[in-house]
Amino acid sequence: MKQESLRRASVRELAAAAGVSPATVSRVLNDSTLVAPATRDRVLAAARALDVAPPLPRADARPSRPAVFVRCPYVLTDYFGFLVSAVADTLERHGRPLLLSAGNGAQHEDPLATLASRRDVAGAILVLPREPAAELAALGRAGFPFVVLDPRTRPPEDVVAVSANQFAAARQLTEHLLELGHRRIGVVGGPPHWLASVDRLAGIRAALAGVGVLLDPQRVRPVDDPRFEDGGAAAADLLDLADRPTALVCFNDKVAVGALRAAADRGLRVPEDLSVTGFDDLEVGHVSSPTLTTVRQPLAEMGRMSVSLLARRLAGHELDAVHVELATQLVVRGSTGTAPRPR
Repeated sequence: MKQESLRRASVRELAAAAGVSPATVSRVLNDSTLVAPATRDRVLAAARALDVAPPLPRADARPSRPAVFVRCPYVLTDYFGFLVSAVADTLERHGRPLLLSAGNGAQHEDPLATLASRRDVAGAILVLPREPAAELAALGRAGFPFVVLDPRTRPPEDVVAVSANQFAAARQLTEHLLELGHRRIGVVGGPPHWLASVDRLAGIRAALAGVGVLLDPQRVRPVDDPRFEDGGAAAADLLDLADRPTALVCFNDKVAVGALRAAADRGLRVPEDLSVTGFDDLEVGHVSSPTLTTVRQPLAEMGRMSVSLLARRLAGHELDAVHVELATQLVVRGSTGTAPRPR
């Protein structure tokens, strides 16, 4: 059958068959260089499978818009993977190409100095940026539109930022433990220079102050790498105290699972002898034994919000709020229970 005799497929037909967005099909038809070869092949293969000819590109099609630079200098698993996936999906719906700089290797790059002069980049979303606030402020003064997603340090007043309300989340989590009768509460915190660590510690202190209790500095152990191993070691240190805590507030779910292991190694039952809480509501907390009481952060909504704010900036709109903090949700599961009676 000759190509001329084939029925022309619509953009939406091809998008559904190839499992991509209509915007991606349009970029393939217009021979855009911003489409990965594997994606291009999938669209063309879908046309062959349907036994149709691809729709003709519009004669007046405009060149693809400049991309959005997304920087996440961390491995894209769990927490960061959810954030970046939400950003990527939302940019796709906005018809914006994405340039991604991610992984541990990106920690050794210094892209901010040249972003404002790049003609192929319209704006940027910076996830937990390692750069100091002074560099972020300088990028803003250069007139380059960007949004900080989950700021690592407190962002300058005129820098657009999206995060979860860490202070309120930690206070609510601690109040849950206080309602269960706990007063000797220990903290396995995150990196002490991270904004999330600072705000959560303030929330814990505020909750304790509400019942007339001061947080004992001897029951606080920050960890530079909030993962299973370091979290377990810090929890073990707290559990070996003569007057050990009856509850541990952990920086994230991975740290909390490390704390569960440290408790088991010492013959402590959770939650009968010790309550343990996490943060983030990752899958590891769903399958731990017992399952984790934790805080669910709105990661997908944070990613979508960052793109929405950037889109408004690119369109020249004024923003009603520069620093946006989204609400979290306390999720109570099996790792918290009534405080044990004094020994």
